[in-house]
Amino acid sequence: MDQEYERRLLRQINHQNLPTEIVTTLLSLSPLQCGSATCSPVSIRSGDRFIPTRAGSNWSINFHYANENCRSPNQTHKVKDATSDSSKDAVAYAALLRNELLGAGIESVPDTHTDDRRPSVLPEYNSALLPFDSDNEVSPYSLSPLSNKSHKLLRSPRKPPRKISKIPFKVLDAPELQDDFYLNLVDWSAGNLLSVGLGACVYLWSACTSQVTRLCDLSVDGDSVTSVCWNERGSLVAVGTHKGYVQIWDAAGGRKLTSLEGHSARVGALAWNGEQLSSGSRDRVILQRDVRTSPSAERRLQGHRQEVCGLKWSPDHQHLASGGNDNKLLVWNSSSLLPVQQYSDHLAAVKAIAWSPHQHGLLASGGGTADRCLRFWNTLTGQALQSTDTGSQVCNLAWSKHANELVSTHGYSQNQVLVWKYPSLTQVAKLTGHSYRVLYLAVSPDGEAIVTGAGDETLRFWNVFSKTRCTKESKSVLNLFTRIR
Repeated sequence: MDQEYERRLLRQINHQNLPTEIVTTLLSLSPLQCGSATCSPVSIRSGDRFIPTRAGSNWSINFHYANENCRSPNQTHKVKDATSDSSKDAVAYAALLRNELLGAGIESVPDTHTDDRRPSVLPEYNSALLPFDSDNEVSPYSLSPLSNKSHKLLRSPRKPPRKISKIPFKVLDAPELQDDFYLNLVDWSAGNLLSVGLGACVYLWSACTSQVTRLCDLSVDGDSVTSVCWNERGSLVAVGTHKGYVQIWDAAGGRKLTSLEGHSARVGALAWNGEQLSSGSRDRVILQRDVRTSPSAERRLQGHRQEVCGLKWSPDHQHLASGGNDNKLLVWNSSSLLPVQQYSDHLAAVKAIAWSPHQHGLLASGGGTADRCLRFWNTLTGQALQSTDTGSQVCNLAWSKHANELVSTHGYSQNQVLVWKYPSLTQVAKLTGHSYRVLYLAVSPDGEAIVTGAGDETLRFWNVFSKTRCTKESKSVLNLFTRIR
């Protein structure tokens, strides 16, 4: 805090004739004397009132910022609930002080958990400190020495601290779920169906009924599943194969509509854009095709020098982001055959890609084991925005649909799931439980829950972005060993 400001305020407190009721009320509201033993003023007792007095030259008053308990991302998840409550009391007390001593007019307590940027309850002070005048508009019938603004502040609702359960509400057994960083074998449809590629088969799991159906079996053709992806309506699911085919299946009817050729190696990444389907392959080519027309009407996008392992269309359907094993992140528009932007800051393969649904043109990406960084890009200007070292391989990214948060899954070496606040990049939660790399991630259609998959052959469901459960099941959620097959 500005030292000159502290000195001026200290002089006012010690040399102005403050109403004793104001001092008594403020001290009685102080949480543990400003939340710290080091800032407790020396006081003398006069009847039932405590009056602060100067205790030598070392006496000082520490005013707390609204986010005084902010910590580094690695420390945030260790904060105890009691500390959080004490911090909120200190914030309220600091705001109350500024109302009564500085006439700040604060009517609600800032929420330190939801504010994206550092909030400040410090007003622009001027020379007229302690403005006890008619502007406070205290009711003539009120016996309280506090102003109307402070009364509103004390009556303002306290939002309870957000708690994310660190235990998955459901675990499914998923045998033969491959431990391969370059594959994308899990996706969640708008119809609340989860598609999972297990070996040579694709299975559908209903989040409403917990029923499991087998959609297809590629073993008859000597092939295996390398990627799955639902269209936006949740009626069609695309299946990429090890031999380079892309099959389109009608989920409701359980029948294959078409099989698209064109790739010479496995198809590890798929992304729908309306009726168009983009596919990325180990052959370094991205094919974009309209599933309603003949296969000859295709666009070939060539920009990566190694396998394409990540594909995502922007929410406005105008740009496609692709990540590859060549450590490159490319952005394509809907008409050009060459990338319109290229980002080369990552030091490892870029599989984790996610467009923000809240800010136009904001793109997030994550690098592999040699990089471990989350990076954010403004694709409207081509500028790099922020980055943070996560400490482990970044496998997947997904934004919350309702809040400016995102979730990342990680591999070597911590195998964790992290929830981040943007743009502060503070960790909201750290979820552990997988014993292998968390290679697969999908978000529920209502945006409240996520499912993660790993080489430990389990699928784990977490309530991450909301406390309410998003699915209704016919079986008890306490049965953690329901098998997907």
